[in-house]
Amino acid sequence: MAIQVGDKVPDVSLRVLSSEGPKEISSAELFGGKKVAFFAVPGAFTPTCSQRHLPSYIDKAAALKAKGVDTIACVSVNDAFVMGAWGKDQNCGDKVMMLADGSGDFARAVGLELDATRNGLGKRSQRYSMLVDNGVVKALHVEAPGKFEVSDAETMLKDL
Repeated sequence: MAIQVGDKVPDVSLRVLSSEGPKEISSAELFGGKKVAFFAVPGAFTPTCSQRHLPSYIDKAAALKAKGVDTIACVSVNDAFVMGAWGKDQNCGDKVMMLADGSGDFARAVGLELDATRNGLGKRSQRYSMLVDNGVVKALHVEAPGKFEVSDAETMLKDL
């Protein structure tokens, strides 16, 4: 069953690319004591993700932080090197933390895994966003398959 508003985010290990290489970060560490605008994409460098989803959060980063968001984080079922390269390609800087869920453990733990094997993409994450406050989901927006209508930064701003 998919995570719901009011649920605590499960503690799962993710990875972020640091100057020393991939570094593990637990979701408990990521969400604990912070307000996080968190969004998931099916894949780095894919068209909608690169042209619309990630750019919406980069463009609205200052507005989100002005409304009390401590961290903006993007996750995908890719490795830390791919997420780091994608963040660099998109000029994220320190606006958006690029997180790798390489084996899809987080996507499965929150019940939002996407089976894209028939398209040659394997197991991925559904496209969604959630506002998390101190580890508890305060808002959740899961996209219908093939859509990008409710998980953008504008919707997240309305949740704040």
